[in-house]
Amino acid sequence: MSEIRLYDSKARRKRPFVPLDADNVRMYVCGPTVYDRAHLGNARPVVVFDVLYRLLRQVYGADRVTYVRNFTDVDDKIIARAAESGRDISRITTETADWFLQDMAALGALEPTHMPRATQFVPQMVAMIQELIGRGHAYEAEGHVLFSVESYADYGALSGRSVDDMIAGARVEVAPYKRNPMDFVLWKPSGDDQPGWDSPWGRGRPGWHIECSAMSFELLGPRFDIHGGGNDLMFPHHENEIAQSCCAHPAPAGEECFANYWLHNEMLQVEGKKMSKSLGNFFTVRDLLDQGVPGEVIRFVMLSTHYRKPMDWTERKRAEAQRALARFYAATEGVGASAQPDVALIEALADDLNTHGAITRMHALVDAPEKLRNALEFLGFPAAEDVDWWKAGISLVGAPAVDGDGNAEAMNNLVGPLLARWQELREQKNWAEADAFKKSLEEAGLIVKATPSGPESVRGKNFDPAKLEALK
Repeated sequence: MSEIRLYDSKARRKRPFVPLDADNVRMYVCGPTVYDRAHLGNARPVVVFDVLYRLLRQVYGADRVTYVRNFTDVDDKIIARAAESGRDISRITTETADWFLQDMAALGALEPTHMPRATQFVPQMVAMIQELIGRGHAYEAEGHVLFSVESYADYGALSGRSVDDMIAGARVEVAPYKRNPMDFVLWKPSGDDQPGWDSPWGRGRPGWHIECSAMSFELLGPRFDIHGGGNDLMFPHHENEIAQSCCAHPAPAGEECFANYWLHNEMLQVEGKKMSKSLGNFFTVRDLLDQGVPGEVIRFVMLSTHYRKPMDWTERKRAEAQRALARFYAATEGVGASAQPDVALIEALADDLNTHGAITRMHALVDAPEKLRNALEFLGFPAAEDVDWWKAGISLVGAPAVDGDGNAEAMNNLVGPLLARWQELREQKNWAEADAFKKSLEEAGLIVKATPSGPESVRGKNFDPAKLEALK
């Protein structure tokens, strides 16, 4: 069994992963607020934690891992969208949640064990708020219930921020009913035109932070193994989750309360800049899919960068991913997968989800197609037979000229992966091997040249398909 080591954001170091119960490994990841299409940044944590979910299932057993990812379906943004559109809130959230699942499935993500919606757990949130009030960690004021930050001595341990930094980072609402500017809302009143539930404090709705604490408690228990999400959630959302969960359900002395490990993925950029509508570089997953970018290519680009590093989506990386996948698919079409995943690939993933290292290993497995096929399946990529863009997609690396007799599709299947391999060697600046491979192609009668749009080829007089086949 591979030892998994994960970087714990709270401990600020890489730690061996030791589950609380090896027969019931539990993970919670914050999900989307469902009012619009998921943008590319929303997809990164889904892909990252999908890989971790697959790794945990491999090491501990598929039936011994419980993965929870929520839907926030009550929120001021959702209320505003309903007011703007004139549509019912439940129709907006149901439609948007379905869009999210469709788009994430296109990226190869498995569905979690549980996908709770906040509105299904309001009674549990009310009960947790009552517990916090009873323990002296929350108070009612003017129809609101607020968590008293001063009542929790370890507040700020996750983010490591000073009080002044936390106040600035939280963009706290200045309100006369707050005892401390850092106190955050657990419950707030709802108007007649807003969704609301009856509670001991009047008709209202929960604050954002309480929902994850209540749902994780109900589905995973007071203590579980891993809590994950984007690093933009570390403060204030995750900080507030820890405070209210640890105060409502204190751990026994000497034990960690709430989540045992905290994992956070870095943010996404586009062509070196923060994704922003004002910069014109904001797009959704559906935008890319509708433009013809295969979901597995999006997934490959995301996995090419370690999850704790900023990920830069660029057109060049997209093209490189398509070339690499085309090569992998050409090598594995019609081949059965090995019974077990490649050991070196699993070891790379077990080292804090080193997906870049795993992909590097996949390149080394091209000459072991059964293992490569298993690696593709393990990392969430569809089989070569289930997608066809790579066969007709030789234009991604320069279409081979087909003159005289011959089947164009057969030529593409033969020549395309060879061109992709040559281009890959050049991009890696492995010039000696690239030149040697080019010479081998020319000896088989395929004349290749580099162009700004990718390599191109023509058949020479000594063109010999059998020799080319031997080079694959």
